[in-house]
Amino acid sequence: MTAALAAGWLLDLDQAVADWVDTHQTDLTYWLARVLNFLGSGSPLTLLCLGIAIWLGVRRRSLWPIAPVVAAFLATGFAIMPLKLWTDRAAPRSTLPDAVELFNTLPPGEYSISYPSGHLVNTVVWYGVLVLLLTPWLGRTARRWLRVAPPVIVFCTTIYLNYHWVTDSVAGLLLGLLLDRLLTRVPWPRIPRGPVTSPASWGPSLVR
Repeated sequence: MTAALAAGWLLDLDQAVADWVDTHQTDLTYWLARVLNFLGSGSPLTLLCLGIAIWLGVRRRSLWPIAPVVAAFLATGFAIMPLKLWTDRAAPRSTLPDAVELFNTLPPGEYSISYPSGHLVNTVVWYGVLVLLLTPWLGRTARRWLRVAPPVIVFCTTIYLNYHWVTDSVAGLLLGLLLDRLLTRVPWPRIPRGPVTSPASWGPSLVR
């Protein structure tokens, strides 16, 4: 995706969608999208997962529930910001004539960390961690909804609000999926996968 954008591909699509959004927003849809977009806020999701992990750790007398939370925090931090700084892309709301391009030399004060969408990365990764922590108490349908619905909603709202270009959100989704797969394949010790038979016991199953 980054190579394609650097070569000039998909820039017309990004610009066309941003122009369409500018002419198809109403006060109602704008505020609805803005509220729903908070589903991808990294800090609240981090604190929520950390709180659940600490609660589980205290109940199980183990630090392992905190491990995937710390890993997700480090993974998202080290993966998102270097890409944003390197690509130096303006947001769709920018008034610069070349805002849609990557590798700009943007003036001071110009929003220059649009690519990839951190909201999308955070949404995919943190809801994956949330499902990981709550798996013993969630059915299959609930786990699927938590993994799918928030990323879809945040994907649509970031574009509709002109917070990000379409390809920003696609790149964020792809990066989030990569990190999510890496995190869920780690065999975190003593994290239960199935129903908990005892409130004070961890199952030996590995998370796949």
